[in-house]
Amino acid sequence: MGSKRSLSNSSVPVSSSIVEDKKDKKLKGSISTNQDLEKGAVKENGVKSSLGEIQRFKDDPAKIETMTVRELQSMLRSVGVPAKGSKRDLVYALKCFVDTKIDGENSLAVEEHVSYVSAESMSIQSKVKNLSEEEHVENVNTDLEVPSLPRHKGRIKKSVAKGNAVKVDAKMVSMKKKLSIKSDGVSGGKFSQAKRTSEIVTEAVNGDEVNLPVVKTEPWTILAHKKPQKGWIPYNPRTMRPPPLTRDTKYVKLMSWNVNGLRALLKLEGFSALQLAQREDFDVLCLQETKLQEKDVEEIKYLIDGYDNTFWTCSVSKLGYSGTAIISRIKPLSVRYGLGISDHDSEGRLVTAEFDSFYLLNGYVPNSGDGLKRLSYRVTEWDLSLSNYMKELEKSKPVILTGDLNCAHEEIDIFNPAGNKRSAGFTDEERKSFGTNFLSRGFVDTFRRQHPGVVGYTYWGYRHGLRKTNKGWRIDYFLVSESIADKAYDSYILPDVGGSDHCPIGLILKL
Repeated sequence: MGSKRSLSNSSVPVSSSIVEDKKDKKLKGSISTNQDLEKGAVKENGVKSSLGEIQRFKDDPAKIETMTVRELQSMLRSVGVPAKGSKRDLVYALKCFVDTKIDGENSLAVEEHVSYVSAESMSIQSKVKNLSEEEHVENVNTDLEVPSLPRHKGRIKKSVAKGNAVKVDAKMVSMKKKLSIKSDGVSGGKFSQAKRTSEIVTEAVNGDEVNLPVVKTEPWTILAHKKPQKGWIPYNPRTMRPPPLTRDTKYVKLMSWNVNGLRALLKLEGFSALQLAQREDFDVLCLQETKLQEKDVEEIKYLIDGYDNTFWTCSVSKLGYSGTAIISRIKPLSVRYGLGISDHDSEGRLVTAEFDSFYLLNGYVPNSGDGLKRLSYRVTEWDLSLSNYMKELEKSKPVILTGDLNCAHEEIDIFNPAGNKRSAGFTDEERKSFGTNFLSRGFVDTFRRQHPGVVGYTYWGYRHGLRKTNKGWRIDYFLVSESIADKAYDSYILPDVGGSDHCPIGLILKL
């Protein structure tokens, strides 16, 4: 009401007011434009000054560490990079900016440098987290987008010679190939698990190359043990495996894996037995806990092209339980199933293949079970019978026993030894039996001989997500006769391969 009254009582004609208003707006617009140009010039000079500082940091990166939080924030903002987080985050962001800046007429500066792959949401998240033992990658199958710092949408700034800034939406940047990571890598492809190192992924944006550092995690590279001893170190297959043997060296490559249900594994999205074979190029693959019934074997027996020699045994006393198999591209001289003792052979726990220079036994040793109800059977009957069987075979040629032996022999082989004294797989009785029936009878734990003082696990319980924090057990082995122990070139673990609560293990044996 007051507004209308004021307008009607005005002595200035309405048409004249409109003309004056237009003139006023035009004048303000002109002033605003001049101010914007001045601000632009100042901003451009500021950017040039900041880029000069960046060049100095490139020549002497140590200067970045000496900067205060406020100085880091100011520098990052001056080059258009979001400046949030702790000092460590800011230092890392600035270092990434310096590292990724390319000198030249069309220089590209990546504003956001960190991509964290979230295991929970199974997608690329645009945020930075403090890396910890509990981070890992699982079941990722997605197009990679430009990473970002916390709560900021990713974008790339392209600096043109004239100083004009062109924003490119992150969605325009995608992988030429889909990133398919299968958990919990040593190698690329679908079995690569999280790496703590920063990998550079090169991609094209409007014809220009952009390097995107992707931070991943390798939880097994962090020493995880409740009571670590002096000198213990974590197993890292990227740094602890020897170089490949030359082509003129004769050797055989064996692999073993408790798959915890083969049909379930094969149904997992992204899993391919053929790709695993291509990546690892093994000669023989031993599987435990296939959980197959005899009627299932025919349709699944030729699992991998080129591996035409397959031998399966299934539990007949309890269907869908236990079960072992040997899959080989080398034709064995003979094959036998079980120990030859009816009390032990109804659960499909052992396959033996005879090759030219050794016997290969693929075993799935009975678990002592809840309440240790099978402990007595395990240590007084099964272990002794298996040991005697191995010694009998050894009379004609060396023996290799691999598989899930369901025993963490020493405290170094389990994350929490004190808390598992009466847990199946770490009781005093089982550990003593392992030593007495196998190690003391001349069979060598190849991994422990090659890696004394190294903490490496092969099993992580599904409960509580223990694989994320590497709180595991080493219960999968390659035991060999002492006579060929020196021919074991590499006994290794592949903690990056997921799909089971166990990971594969391997042995390269010179012939």
